[in-house]
Amino acid sequence: MKPTPYFQIFECQNPQCRLRFPSNLSIEVFQFCPSCKQEVQPVGKPYTNLKQLIRHHIHAPYQLKVLLDNLRSTHNVGSIFRTANCAAVNHIYCCGTTPTPNHSKFSKSSLTADETISWSYDPNSLDIVQIQKQEGCKIVSVEITENATPIFSKNLKKVRNSSILLVVGNEISGIDPMILDESDSIVYIPMLGTKNSLNVSIAAAIALYSFRFSLVSLD
Repeated sequence: MKPTPYFQIFECQNPQCRLRFPSNLSIEVFQFCPSCKQEVQPVGKPYTNLKQLIRHHIHAPYQLKVLLDNLRSTHNVGSIFRTANCAAVNHIYCCGTTPTPNHSKFSKSSLTADETISWSYDPNSLDIVQIQKQEGCKIVSVEITENATPIFSKNLKKVRNSSILLVVGNEISGIDPMILDESDSIVYIPMLGTKNSLNVSIAAAIALYSFRFSLVSLD
């Protein structure tokens, strides 16, 4: 087990700056302010971040899988892998143009999550969707369509007796229309501001946790 990391808050002594910032895992002690280059001093006691300690055991009788349909950004895909690891996703299908963990810049955003999660690549998203559907998996696409249901709606029946394949699509063109035709459910995330969409990695995170916690209980 890795030792628990501790951090320290530093404060710039320049009264015109007074930048307050924490140490990090690569630099434990600072002497000079990264902004104004004046002297800094440690303030307060060293502390640890509870996210290093929190772990849950989940009871997950049903599988939750993800299909990435023709994504473009390595950063987005790496971020989705990291979220998928946190949400105990069983498998990720990288399809079409979607970057895979074999990309040299992948680990920067995935934080090595690709080393602990099952994944595969296939050039054809529709083939995977049809195979998964034949094997009894419920296909849920995250997309804005005329017949889509808000993901937080009480009228949305979260699947509890079957595995789920959650599909997210291309950052610009969205999900392949033929995949939408194959979907058992199409859900969207309501927008409350002036923008009409979220970054795909953020949308995937919301959808993953929404469906994961409709399927499992925590200890």
